[in-house]
Amino acid sequence: MHLRDVVIVGAGPAGLATAIAAARSGLDYQVIEKGALVNSLLHYPIEMVFFTTPELMEIGGMPFVSPYDKPTRLEALRYYRRVSDTYKLDIQFDEAVTAIARDPALPDATGSFVIDTQTARGVRRSVHARLVVIATGAYDIPNRINVPGEDLPHVSHYYTQPHPFFRKRVVIVGGKNSAAEAALDLYRAGANVTMIHRRPALGDSIKYWVKPDIENRIKESSIAARFDTTVLEIRPTTVLVERGSVREEIPTDAVFLLTGYSSDNTLLRAAGVDIDPATCGPVFNADTFETNVPGIYVAGAVIAGIQSGKIFIENGRFHGERVIESVVDRLHA
Repeated sequence: MHLRDVVIVGAGPAGLATAIAAARSGLDYQVIEKGALVNSLLHYPIEMVFFTTPELMEIGGMPFVSPYDKPTRLEALRYYRRVSDTYKLDIQFDEAVTAIARDPALPDATGSFVIDTQTARGVRRSVHARLVVIATGAYDIPNRINVPGEDLPHVSHYYTQPHPFFRKRVVIVGGKNSAAEAALDLYRAGANVTMIHRRPALGDSIKYWVKPDIENRIKESSIAARFDTTVLEIRPTTVLVERGSVREEIPTDAVFLLTGYSSDNTLLRAAGVDIDPATCGPVFNADTFETNVPGIYVAGAVIAGIQSGKIFIENGRFHGERVIESVVDRLHA
């Protein structure tokens, strides 16, 4: 039975940074990823431009070179592929971790865990490691609005590209950055766009160069907007909304529910990690990122729970180094 020093769950930027730090420290590690490399980026709009600069997305000291002030999604995907190849990172793709538990059959002074997995094709295996780092991100679970029709085929919680909606009627639910960018993208691709937001105005967190654009498009009625409005039901060809006591049916061909995302804490809970009721994120030591379960660490956006806007690639990329420093100290104690 092979006992690794550490298993890292998740191959996003934080997981990759943790793997690089583990490799540099001479640890026997493996990354297990349920999907593709930086899988969450696959849900981003295809032509998305990041809010940050290239150097703030760098991991492992490898330069992120871009001709633009703000890199594109395509550039980011290329960069993280290059990082993974340069450092020859040991990553298993399309393999979901289904359980993490203490391994009673393999007692170890440092600790030992058995990590059960299942591949996309149904193959199961168990991996053994002294320590575990969970870096599963915060983009897997969309914030549902819990109305009838939310799961209809023409409804999506992710927006990727505008072309399929040319000359179609599109309703976007939400009023923050993702909703604003999608509305502008769809409008410029020839869609008839209506935004629905339950608050009286668009969110203040919208990127500074996007906010005046979306506000002007709404002002000139190029993009319709319903503020202080609640979605009551999504129907096959309309969306039923209510403002005050007035109800309205808005004709639509497609609906995007861009109301935010949160990290999946199911695996953490099952492993015995305490969850903060306020954030729905794990309870952890802010210095070492170790949870209340000795030997289980967290890194990256998973720590934020429902407060996903607080952890980005820019700050989450540093978690891995601090985690591995603690791991090394623990293994060498």
